[in-house]
Formats: sequence, C-alpha cells, structure tokens
Amino acid sequence: MNLAAATNENLANISNVLIYSSMAVYTLAFLAHIAEWTFGSRSKVGRTAAALTAETAAKPAAGPAVTVKKAGGTAVLERPKVVTRGAAGSRDVPDGPGAHGGTEKGDMYGRIAVSLTVLGFLVEAGGVAARALSVMRAPWGNMYEFSITFSTVAVGAYLLLLALKKNVRWIGLILVTTVLLDLGIATKWLYTDSDQLVPALDSYWLWIHVSTAIFCGAVFYLGAVGTVLYLFRDSYESKLQGGAEPGTFATSVLSRLPSAASLDKFSYRINAAVFPLWTFTIIAGAIWAGDAWGRYWGWDPKEVWSFVTWIAYACYLHARATAGWKGRKAAYLALFAFATWLWNYYGVNIFISGKHSYAGV
Repeated sequence: MNLAAATNENLANISNVLIYSSMAVYTLAFLAHIAEWTFGSRSKVGRTAAALTAETAAKPAAGPAVTVKKAGGTAVLERPKVVTRGAAGSRDVPDGPGAHGGTEKGDMYGRIAVSLTVLGFLVEAGGVAARALSVMRAPWGNMYEFSITFSTVAVGAYLLLLALKKNVRWIGLILVTTVLLDLGIATKWLYTDSDQLVPALDSYWLWIHVSTAIFCGAVFYLGAVGTVLYLFRDSYESKLQGGAEPGTFATSVLSRLPSAASLDKFSYRINAAVFPLWTFTIIAGAIWAGDAWGRYWGWDPKEVWSFVTWIAYACYLHARATAGWKGRKAAYLALFAFATWLWNYYGVNIFISGKHSYAGV
C-alpha cells in the first residue's frame, strides 16, 4: 500500500470516528432537550399561558377595558380588537412560553442542549470533511455520504436560525432525534467504503447540483416539522375555542409551542424561500445529464420524482394564495410534498433502478 492510499484510509477512519462521536454528542443533546421539556412542564408560566390562550380563543373579539375620565366622572370603554396575526381567519392567540416553560432550570437545560448541538454539528462537519479529503472529491457519491451531509446541513440551518434570533428552539428535540435516526440508518445499513466516482459523475456539476439538493431537502425538512406541529397546535387551539378541555399531553406540551398561526407562517416562509432553489436544482441536474448522458431529460425515476416534488410544492404555494386552501388543507399538501422528496431519496434509490442507481446504497 503506497503512502497516498494509506493516508486516504486513515482519513476515512477518522471520518468514521468523528461521525460516531457526533452521534454520542447528539445523544447528550437529546437528553438535555428531554430535561428542558420535563422541567418546563412544571412551569406556572406554561399553565398561565394556556389559560390566557383559552380565554383569548373563546373571546377573540374581546379586549381589555379602558377607563377614561369624562365630565368629572369615569366611563368604561371597550378597547378595539387588536389583530396580531396577519393570516385571514387565524386566531388571535399568543405564542407559548417555549419548551423551557419559563423556568430557569428548563432554560438552563435548553441552553446546554443547544451548546451540545453546536458541538455535535462541528464534530459531524469534521467527519464529512474528512470523508471528502479521503477521496479528494465532494462527499456526495453515495447514500451514506448524502445522509451524513444532509443531517449536518439540517442542524446547520437550525443553528443559523437560532443565531439570527429566530424563535425556533422548539425544533431542537425533534431535530436531534431525527439526526440520530438518520445517522443510525446511514452507519448501520447505508455505509459504503470511500471510493472514486464513476466517470459520468466526475464533474463540477456534482458540487452544484447535489449540494443544492441536500440544502433544499434539509430546509424542506425544517418546514415539514413546523407543519406537523402546526396541525397539533391547531387542534389544541380548536378545542379551547370550542370550550373543550385538552388532554394532559396538549396542556403540558402543545401549550408551550408557538401559536398555530406562527407555526403556519414559519412553515410557509421556509418552503417558499427554498422552492426557487429546488427549481434551480432540477435545472442544474438536467444540464449535468446533458453533459454526462447526452440528453437533458429522459424520464429516469429520479428525474420523475424530483419533478413530482416540484409540482407538489408548487401546488402548496399556489394553494396558500387561493381562498379556501389555507390552514390544514394546505398543511396536508405540504406534508405530501415532503413525503415525495423523502420517497425520492430513500425509495427511488433503494427500490427502483435507473441511471441514478450508480452507487447502490
């Protein structure tokens, strides 16, 4: 074995160690998030927010009274309704206090969880970089490499939103759980030894096309998380509005989430922002296919399902602008769109043969 081959093998081993180390750190972050939610459930702030939510939902048009002096006496006037949510038909409901529930202990564990998530991200990113150096190419030549990069980008996008002071810490527990699942599948069933690409893929378009596909998938995932939580929170608010009493789970967990309107707005903005980039991803793939295979479009299964995903998200964005398709209907369509992306990655790569099946798993 020559020196270059030995160096590449060592880098591949370092990459594996870093990926497993990141899983250990993410596990600690998972436990810290569990502690955050656990101690937050004991918060009086959370119960107070839930009570305020119930009162506001039951009387959406009511507002606090205003006392003014009039001709030596006083008069009580009703304050005009203040609408805080822009979406038509949305409830005027405040956001929950967050996973920590307003408790110092819960907030402390939440900060620890975020710090561990940052550390896990850095370690995993190092593993991806070592994998790239071991073969001197973009680390996206097979499903294993795609998976470890996908989870790295998803965590990076989440941390970026936190750095921009966005209220997204509620994603943390679900995110690290998904990342652990993704890395577990990658290391257990998808692992492939580092190797060079087939000639058709040895192109600068690998950096352009696949990198945008990974980024889009990671951001679509964050939007899907927001959509799922929106459906739960919307049901919770509907029960309060109807005078029903939510169960223990809803009172303890859902009351601490942002309002349904906030979650809906978050998901919509995320999906709308990344949709043009997904359009570019398909166009870039077509150009690369023209260079590699002599045709821009050949109805390969991967191409078909990428287009189906584009159509699904286009329908979702159009539905948001169409009366009668806001709220839950649009949310179901958004989840269907993400499901098509998920199938395009796992299902098409594993179960369907095509030109994109060059590396198996």
